[in-house]
Amino acid sequence: MSLIVIGGHSRSVGKTSVVAGLISALPEFHWTALKITQYGHGVCSANGAACDCATGDHSWAISEEASRKGDSDTSRFLAAGAERVWWVRTEQGRLAEAMPSVREKLAHAQNVIVESNSILKFLRPDLYLTVLDPWTIDFKDSAREFLDRADAAIVHAPNNGGPAWENVSLKPISGKPFFRITPPPYVTPEIVEFIRETLMAAPEGKSL
Repeated sequence: MSLIVIGGHSRSVGKTSVVAGLISALPEFHWTALKITQYGHGVCSANGAACDCATGDHSWAISEEASRKGDSDTSRFLAAGAERVWWVRTEQGRLAEAMPSVREKLAHAQNVIVESNSILKFLRPDLYLTVLDPWTIDFKDSAREFLDRADAAIVHAPNNGGPAWENVSLKPISGKPFFRITPPPYVTPEIVEFIRETLMAAPEGKSL
């Protein structure tokens, strides 16, 4: 089994579009896809609504996507050709509690692609790609924490003006492949070939 993780430094930088694009471009890998969402305080992991609960049964939830309409992130993965898609919701910092169930869901998958940064605390993927948009100012702590583990970066091409980041260095990934994108599309033939060649060369039998 091959495992790819797609992360990014902020919301709305194209992580979901990259995952959907790779699923569509590499159908021979028969993907199972996983999206992880960590909610802040006061939001219920079971349904994403505002909630005052603090009980264990509300700290995380996993559901399987059934719709191919493409009207949600996980539905886009299924519409792109994924064989199964799971959505994991947890309270901030409580992903560890969901991991036994995550591993169970993915145990028999042929190949897995995950949209997340934080899952790198628990799994070591064959490939971790980070999506960077220098003109989106927010830079998540999780993206900083794992930046040095990225095998490649997918970087939005320059627009007018300079980068919005402050006190952010890309030195941890200097020397790694950088793939420039001008969305749409979010996935280029160069990215697809890089992933295909890397996964084909990776040892088989990775265990979650």
